[in-house]
Amino acid sequence: MEIRKRGLSKLESYWGISQDDVSAESCGEARGGLRVSEREDSGRDSQNWYRLSIPPLWPWQTVVIAAGLVLAVLTGLAHAWCVYSIHENLLWFSHLKEVEREISFRTECGLYYSYYKQMLRAPSIQQGLSELISDNATESKRTINLLRRMNIYQEVFLGVLYRILPIQAYLEPVYFYIYTVFSLQAVYVIALFITSWLLSGSWLAGALTGVWYILNRVDTTRVEFTVSLRENWSLPFFALQIAAITCYLRPHLKPIQQKVVLWLMFLATLCFCLTWQFNQFILLVQALIIFTLDCLDLISTEQVTCLYLVQVSSLLSVWLLQFCNSMILGSLALSFIVAALFVKHFQRGLKTGGLAARLGKLLLHTVLVLALTFTIHYLAKQALQLRSDEHIFKFIKSKFGLGPTRDFDASLYLCEEAFGLLPLDTFDRLAGTLLAYPYLVTLIVLLVMLALVTLANLCDSSAVGRPPKGRCEARPICMRADVAYNLLHTVFFGLLALGTMRMKYLWTGHMCAFAAYGVCGKELWSLCLNMIHCNTKTKLRLIRYTLPLVILCFLYYKFWPKLMTELSELREFYDPDTVELMTWISSKTPKKAVFAGSMQLLAGIKLCTGRVLTNHPHYEDRALRERTRQVYQIYAHQSPEEVHGILRTAGADFVVMEDSICYERRHGRGCRLRDLLDLANGHIMDGPGDNDPDLVHASHPRFCESVKTDGPAYTALFTRVFQNKTFHVYKLRRGKKRAKADREPVAMQD
Repeated sequence: MEIRKRGLSKLESYWGISQDDVSAESCGEARGGLRVSEREDSGRDSQNWYRLSIPPLWPWQTVVIAAGLVLAVLTGLAHAWCVYSIHENLLWFSHLKEVEREISFRTECGLYYSYYKQMLRAPSIQQGLSELISDNATESKRTINLLRRMNIYQEVFLGVLYRILPIQAYLEPVYFYIYTVFSLQAVYVIALFITSWLLSGSWLAGALTGVWYILNRVDTTRVEFTVSLRENWSLPFFALQIAAITCYLRPHLKPIQQKVVLWLMFLATLCFCLTWQFNQFILLVQALIIFTLDCLDLISTEQVTCLYLVQVSSLLSVWLLQFCNSMILGSLALSFIVAALFVKHFQRGLKTGGLAARLGKLLLHTVLVLALTFTIHYLAKQALQLRSDEHIFKFIKSKFGLGPTRDFDASLYLCEEAFGLLPLDTFDRLAGTLLAYPYLVTLIVLLVMLALVTLANLCDSSAVGRPPKGRCEARPICMRADVAYNLLHTVFFGLLALGTMRMKYLWTGHMCAFAAYGVCGKELWSLCLNMIHCNTKTKLRLIRYTLPLVILCFLYYKFWPKLMTELSELREFYDPDTVELMTWISSKTPKKAVFAGSMQLLAGIKLCTGRVLTNHPHYEDRALRERTRQVYQIYAHQSPEEVHGILRTAGADFVVMEDSICYERRHGRGCRLRDLLDLANGHIMDGPGDNDPDLVHASHPRFCESVKTDGPAYTALFTRVFQNKTFHVYKLRRGKKRAKADREPVAMQD
């Protein structure tokens, strides 16, 4: 009997299947991070009992794992089907014309999709790659390497895949693209399913995770209306990386298993970094989590080093794939990891001594790592002449009131709701699906346990050099490394989401897995049952299996009709003004014509018409940000000569002005685009309200309003060539001597 019980424990640690799942024998012990019974005898040969106990259990174990994997796949496919159905019903996508489908890729989504379209239309794959590496149509008067500047390898890969696969006859390119993105959302849910399964030892937790993720779709994803956004490509790989880290930190993994998991972790991290330009900031947060686990003595030195090296190797691989992108070498994440490894190598006695001594050493260790991080970061930026990411640091400074609030780039972010604080109604929605309550209870209890375990680690000088799992066997309360990692993960990314709403999508998905672990895991229920002195295996099993089933039944009863109603709600895409504008540009302007305007609109012009742009929404280049600010002077108080000179310097032939920006009402005073320009130019803002005393009245009227009056000063430099209720297009005259020539019809070569 003893041999069989220990074999089950081994299987539990390796496969994530609890003893409850594979044995009907009762026992007064609850494992998995909270040890409440006597220590096992370590003198017996573990290989013998492991070998003897496996044969009787393989069939049932295989059935349990197979059932869990099938359910994981079905849950992921259910989510993919939901977001596809909502996308179809929201736009009536299958019935749209091609130009309408392309317009539905709003803002930067259209820019990214245009490169997929460009790869498909290129005469050959080699020429398509060459055009992306030496592109002169995305930014006028500039030749840029798009593979270096932007994270568009996914568009390149799909473009190549579509060309070589025999699917052109029955699958349109746009459907191949969106089906791939929606399939990745299935991978996302499967990864969250596996994470909660590994943590709890029950695939019921995975099922609950998937259901919560689908029902909280408003707060967990926005893929249905921003298909090609970079986060929709990268977050599934990030979730896979979290699942791989969770598996890697589990006890009793064999060396070969650790190597396999590390390779999976590397591939997931590489794909995550390659598909999102904000990867370095996410990896910085993750590196801080690993650093915290190391300081609290919750993972081994070998594990810390391996996790750091996976991050470094992924970043350097992306650096090579992006043609030595200097932003990666100058990233804070890389500087922090190098500093942490360097300081750790020379501080051998960090985890020795009493409580006071260890706290002092940890404080000194942290100060040294941070000081060295900022030193390396500063030297790297100076050596590389790196200024492309300075707008992000300006935004962070302005957000916390540490920098100037008149900076145009920082204000552009601060005034967007997505970069503001997380709205409180988010928690109302999460509570409505019963997600918030178990999440908060699990979070609080595990934070208390983490504090107790940390205190015990810091006070126990005899534990130095012993693996964490060995210490767990000697203490009444301990915490597994995989649980500790996921706890700190949800804390760190939760703080990030609370400060910046757009980052909530990094948090809410993991929140579903973490809450499901709290409902189905052993730790919390063992603790509760121990407090009332009735911790038996039967009662623990009853609670762990009954409660998630009750929650699932409640969610089905309450939300299934609402979900079916939402999936059956039909709408239709309707934007005739934009369709008219794109049709006119395609038919009435030269193919090499250069257009100026707002970043969002120009991305659509690039996709729908292929015309050359002056600026675009990918805001990660300093020179482009400066050009964008200059082009936006069309909405500021500027003279026609000044605006004409700016646009001609940028190479523009046409400028598109939007009434929705010129007379903006979406934002309040101080956050309208025209207000941001006035503040940056030192001018008093329009409308009633206070102004800073150093602001002055502008000497010229607002250009976007005055140009419509067709005054002599404006008609001498600008000719209106298109107009509807939303857009006004003006052709730039090259000078007064050519005024007569510019009065000729605008219909030019096709």
